[in-house]
Amino acid sequence: MLQYLVMIVLIAHGIGHVTGIMESWTSIEVGFSDKPWILGGNYTTETTVGKAWGVFWLVALFAFLGSGISVAMGSESWRYTALIGSVFSILAIVP
Repeated sequence: MLQYLVMIVLIAHGIGHVTGIMESWTSIEVGFSDKPWILGGNYTTETTVGKAWGVFWLVALFAFLGSGISVAMGSESWRYTALIGSVFSILAIVP
Protein backbone atom coordinates (compact mmCIF):
# COMPACT_ATOMS: atom_id res chain seq x y z
CA MET A 1 0.00 0.00 0.00
CA LEU A 2 2.76 2.44 0.95
CA GLN A 3 4.55 1.61 -2.31
CA TYR A 4 1.53 2.76 -4.33
CA LEU A 5 1.13 5.91 -2.28
CA VAL A 6 4.79 6.85 -2.85
CA MET A 7 4.42 6.08 -6.56
CA ILE A 8 1.35 8.31 -6.86
CA VAL A 9 3.00 11.20 -5.01
CA LEU A 10 6.16 11.03 -7.14
CA ILE A 11 4.27 10.84 -10.42
CA ALA A 12 1.87 13.62 -9.38
CA HIS A 13 4.80 15.83 -8.39
CA GLY A 14 6.41 15.17 -11.76
CA ILE A 15 3.22 16.04 -13.59
CA GLY A 16 3.04 19.25 -11.57
CA HIS A 17 6.25 20.37 -13.25
CA VAL A 18 4.33 20.69 -16.50
CA THR A 19 3.24 24.14 -15.29
CA GLY A 20 6.81 25.45 -15.43
CA ILE A 21 7.28 24.04 -18.91
CA MET A 22 3.98 25.51 -20.11
CA GLU A 23 4.81 28.91 -18.63
CA SER A 24 8.23 29.12 -20.23
CA TRP A 25 7.62 27.46 -23.60
CA THR A 26 4.01 28.31 -24.44
CA SER A 27 1.75 31.34 -24.26
CA ILE A 28 -0.56 29.61 -21.77
CA GLU A 29 -0.83 31.51 -18.48
CA VAL A 30 -0.48 29.22 -15.47
CA GLY A 31 -0.17 31.87 -12.76
CA PHE A 32 3.55 32.64 -12.60
CA SER A 33 4.60 36.22 -11.92
CA ASP A 34 5.69 38.45 -14.80
CA LYS A 35 7.98 40.41 -12.50
CA PRO A 36 11.74 40.20 -13.08
CA TRP A 37 13.54 37.29 -11.46
CA ILE A 38 15.95 37.08 -8.58
CA LEU A 39 18.69 36.58 -11.20
CA GLY A 40 18.76 40.29 -11.93
CA GLY A 41 18.14 42.04 -15.19
CA ASN A 42 14.81 41.95 -16.94
CA TYR A 43 14.51 38.18 -17.13
CA THR A 44 11.04 36.68 -17.14
CA THR A 45 9.67 33.33 -18.23
CA GLU A 46 9.14 34.67 -21.77
CA THR A 47 12.80 35.61 -22.34
CA THR A 48 15.45 33.29 -23.73
CA VAL A 49 16.84 32.75 -20.24
CA GLY A 50 13.34 31.86 -19.02
CA LYS A 51 12.92 29.37 -21.81
CA ALA A 52 16.29 27.82 -20.99
CA TRP A 53 15.23 27.65 -17.34
CA GLY A 54 12.29 25.55 -18.52
CA VAL A 55 14.78 22.74 -19.07
CA PHE A 56 15.12 22.42 -15.28
CA TRP A 57 11.36 21.90 -15.08
CA LEU A 58 11.56 19.28 -17.84
CA VAL A 59 14.40 17.33 -16.20
CA ALA A 60 12.55 17.39 -12.87
CA LEU A 61 9.40 16.12 -14.59
CA PHE A 62 11.17 13.15 -16.17
CA ALA A 63 13.15 12.38 -13.01
CA PHE A 64 10.01 12.23 -10.84
CA LEU A 65 8.10 10.21 -13.44
CA GLY A 66 11.03 7.80 -13.70
CA SER A 67 11.22 7.58 -9.94
CA GLY A 68 7.52 6.78 -9.65
CA ILE A 69 7.81 4.11 -12.33
CA SER A 70 10.85 2.66 -10.53
CA VAL A 71 8.81 2.41 -7.33
CA ALA A 72 6.07 0.58 -9.22
CA MET A 73 8.62 -1.86 -10.62
CA GLY A 74 10.17 -2.47 -7.20
CA SER A 75 13.54 -1.04 -8.19
CA GLU A 76 15.76 0.51 -5.53
CA SER A 77 16.97 3.14 -8.03
CA TRP A 78 13.89 5.26 -7.34
CA ARG A 79 15.71 7.02 -4.52
CA TYR A 80 18.45 8.29 -6.83
CA THR A 81 16.08 9.52 -9.50
CA ALA A 82 13.92 11.18 -6.82
CA LEU A 83 17.02 12.92 -5.48
CA ILE A 84 17.94 14.14 -8.96
CA GLY A 85 14.36 15.31 -9.48
CA SER A 86 14.45 17.13 -6.14
CA VAL A 87 17.63 19.00 -7.03
CA PHE A 88 16.27 20.09 -10.39
CA SER A 89 12.91 20.97 -8.83
CA ILE A 90 14.63 23.27 -6.35
CA LEU A 91 16.74 24.81 -9.11
CA ALA A 92 13.61 25.38 -11.20
CA ILE A 93 11.86 27.40 -8.50
CA VAL A 94 14.86 29.56 -7.54
CA PRO A 95 14.03 32.49 -9.83
